[in-house]
Amino acid sequence: MSIDSGLVAYWPLREDARDEEGTHHGDARGLRFQYGAAHFDGRASHIEVPQNDRFGPGTGDFSIAVQINTAAILDHVLGDIVSTYDPGPRRGINLCLMNYAGVTSAQSNYRNLFFGIDNGRIDESWTDCGRPGTNLMVWALCVHEGNLFAGTFETGSDEAGHVYRYRGGTDWEDCGAPAPCNAVTSLAEFDGKLYAAASHYRSSGSSISESENETPGGAVYRYEGGTDWTHCGTLDNPEAIFGLVNYRGALYASSMYAPPGVFRYDGGTTWKYCGHSGGRIAAMTAHRGSLYGSGYDAEFPGVYRYAGGEEWENCGAPPGVTQSYSFAQHFGELYLGTWPGGRVFRYDGDMGWEDTGRLGEEEEVMGMAVYNGKLYGGTLPLAEVYRYDGDGAWTNTGRLDHTPDVRYRRAWSMAVYQGKLFCGTLPSGHVHSIAAGACVTHDRALAPGWRSIAAVRRGGRMELHVDGNEVAHSEQSGSAIDLSGDAPLRIGFGAHDYFNGAMKNLRWYNRALTAAEIGQLANE
Repeated sequence: MSIDSGLVAYWPLREDARDEEGTHHGDARGLRFQYGAAHFDGRASHIEVPQNDRFGPGTGDFSIAVQINTAAILDHVLGDIVSTYDPGPRRGINLCLMNYAGVTSAQSNYRNLFFGIDNGRIDESWTDCGRPGTNLMVWALCVHEGNLFAGTFETGSDEAGHVYRYRGGTDWEDCGAPAPCNAVTSLAEFDGKLYAAASHYRSSGSSISESENETPGGAVYRYEGGTDWTHCGTLDNPEAIFGLVNYRGALYASSMYAPPGVFRYDGGTTWKYCGHSGGRIAAMTAHRGSLYGSGYDAEFPGVYRYAGGEEWENCGAPPGVTQSYSFAQHFGELYLGTWPGGRVFRYDGDMGWEDTGRLGEEEEVMGMAVYNGKLYGGTLPLAEVYRYDGDGAWTNTGRLDHTPDVRYRRAWSMAVYQGKLFCGTLPSGHVHSIAAGACVTHDRALAPGWRSIAAVRRGGRMELHVDGNEVAHSEQSGSAIDLSGDAPLRIGFGAHDYFNGAMKNLRWYNRALTAAEIGQLANE
């Protein structure tokens, strides 16, 4: 069979957005064509291909093959490669690279490839994935080197915060306690390694008894495998660390309690003080070239942008908000989870914040993540998770914590792993997962530079290939998902963000490519 058999469209992207196979020419918006590829700025540039039902393959097989180039040092997310997704009926295809920082306190996904399809006909229910150890709060979830890790809060006098690795079902493997304090409050991948923030968590802030373990935290550790951790330094004065984020090739950490401060890791055990907003900076994320931090004090609410040195610029505060907890990038815009009132706000790029609605009758929005085309948010006091359906509408997908006789329950931490959305809770300490449509993820950081990517639906099987090798396939069957429709095809834009990198040789097939053909395209 010819490699061109079943080829619907081919965009070389060397000099323009024309389809060399047919007439599916794209409208290039803000791109640079240079060195034989299209260069996307991660801010607004993308390609729109007019509506055509040939990109709605029904229940049939299809393949997307493309070569992309991403930078090693990032100051923004990597965004979407290809999308045909219609958010109204939740129908279409999403192929993107997930960079999720500020998912409350963790950097949950870093350079992870995602391929998903959905038609919105079925709302799946949450599955209990067990309780890591005897924890009361899953502070952080993070995908690293093919595994899902959880950082926990343990309350006993002889207990310490641990990191656990998910083994499937309800099974969690103990990866040890990096330090003797009671919590591991943040996890992040940096320079190819997993880093953990060790903290003393004042649990009365969640209206539960204070921990009997009063050992102070404020240190960061690097995972070496098994139960081994290397001390990477202690921040100056912080009792606890709220967030970690990888920004412009450096690891940043924020203080959870007074004195406020943000610190940059300079290697070894050295951390450099980078100032603060006047109050505490909590969650942190990289967005459109800047490092953003959420305000955690009533006198300094809202969001602040790092200006270098020890300076932070005020980006405004949503009305009525006294604390902000989390960030997410959705359709190219920055979203913020807040307290009180349980609302999510969208940044207007200056000092303003647009209200996108309240999540039920909840009071606080914590972990947020984009999953298969939709933004999800976790809440307090009932630990519910809501899906954003646009125009102020948030749909309740379920309650995750039913612990009786407590004031607060939190759906705090989130990560996308093995094609599913995972969420960790307080005070039950359980992790839950949900599947929307059929999805597959490459749960390792995609290496920078030129990579050859292929996404394939083969019967009920969803596949991802990198550089000619299959790196992941789905557990969920995609055979019954009808993708018929005529949504526009977007190249370099989708439900996460604008693509940040270069792209060439994009092909769309109405059949499943063979492994040999995928290898052939990878060797172009």
